[in-house]
Amino acid sequence: MLTPLRHPTFRFLFASQVLSLTGVGLMTAGLSLAAWRMGGETHAGPMLGLFFALKMVAYVGFSPIAQALLARTPRSPTLIGLDIGRLLLMIPLAFAGSWWSVAGLAFVFFAVSSAFTPLFQSMIPAVLPEKDAYSEALALSRIAYTLESIVTPILVGAALAFMNPQYLFVLAALGFVGSAVFILLAHVRVDVIASHLEPFRKRALHGLWIYARTPRLRGLFVLNFALSLVMAWVLVNTIVFAGSRFDNAEEVYPWLMGGFGVGAALMAFGLPSLMKVFSERRIMAAGTLSFALLTPLIFVPVPLAELVFLWGLFGAASTLTLTPGGLVLTRSASDPDRPAVFAAQFSLSHAGWLIAYPLAGWLGTALSPETSLVLLGMASALATLVGLAIFPENDPESRLHSHPDLPPDHPHLVGHGRQVHAHAFYIDDLHPRWDA
Repeated sequence: MLTPLRHPTFRFLFASQVLSLTGVGLMTAGLSLAAWRMGGETHAGPMLGLFFALKMVAYVGFSPIAQALLARTPRSPTLIGLDIGRLLLMIPLAFAGSWWSVAGLAFVFFAVSSAFTPLFQSMIPAVLPEKDAYSEALALSRIAYTLESIVTPILVGAALAFMNPQYLFVLAALGFVGSAVFILLAHVRVDVIASHLEPFRKRALHGLWIYARTPRLRGLFVLNFALSLVMAWVLVNTIVFAGSRFDNAEEVYPWLMGGFGVGAALMAFGLPSLMKVFSERRIMAAGTLSFALLTPLIFVPVPLAELVFLWGLFGAASTLTLTPGGLVLTRSASDPDRPAVFAAQFSLSHAGWLIAYPLAGWLGTALSPETSLVLLGMASALATLVGLAIFPENDPESRLHSHPDLPPDHPHLVGHGRQVHAHAFYIDDLHPRWDA
């Protein structure tokens, strides 16, 4: 499990990721407190809803565009520059006095983050090309995400004992400073490939083009959407459920979400072993189906301890679906195309969340929290079956194919064989169709 940390480059990149996640967590807490400060009890909720809607719009709309703009630049200096951009945005956020200025600065921040995250994720398989090591790195990444959600509230509580809430943005800036420093220390050398020097429109759509023509990636999208339907309920309606079931939301909510985080982290520790035995398709589908099948238990009148355990099972199921996606992306694109494919995944997955969040909120208001969860669980199970139908069960990395349109002396045919041949198959300019 800790094998990737023996690799000095990955060790620095993992430290960068932890500090980056901490910075984003502190910035998000600062946004929440800024909304409360400016909007009060009446307007804080809608204001914060606006901030996070802008986050989703930035993630969905800007990620492919950003990767197209940055395709000609080396990855490490680009990531350091994006970290510097994020930390510079923390200074005006700390002193912004109007909701519209906070909203504008937050939107720019999320747009910059939409460039940073997929580019960073696409660099890890280049550093750890061996599948088992990369699988363990994905599990470590999932643990980092989970622990951040647990540790950040503790950091915020400790910080607020000594400083005003707006200075949380300054602490966030320190996280981005640390992230940039560790990327610099990692000495990652992944060169930009000349084939990226293409027209902007083609670069912007390249990842989506590969995604749309690769069956396993289409299946990945549907399975991720299936998870977002039920996981959005947990993120949106846990506080509502806690208040309606126990009439003490402030005390119950942290216990439930803590159980979710612990379950997600514990499953991440065991996941590398599972990925050695089962395909990504089976593991991801098991996660969404398990989550869906667990949802009727919400109706059982049990004490808080049993509900915390149920939320832990929800967290474990979410890890099963979320974590293997990196492996699916990595074996669906060559290294030069991975930033574009990771950006497409980042954009499309957040488009799914953009649907799931308001749907979970609306159902939770129109129906009881319990009924809305079961309905979303049924929709998630149906989406999982669709995803399984799209994601091929027999999905080898190498595929037999031919190129009748290429001249016999083409370098690709010289290197791989002039007739029918097989190699690791990706959608690209030479292989534009999956059934080639």
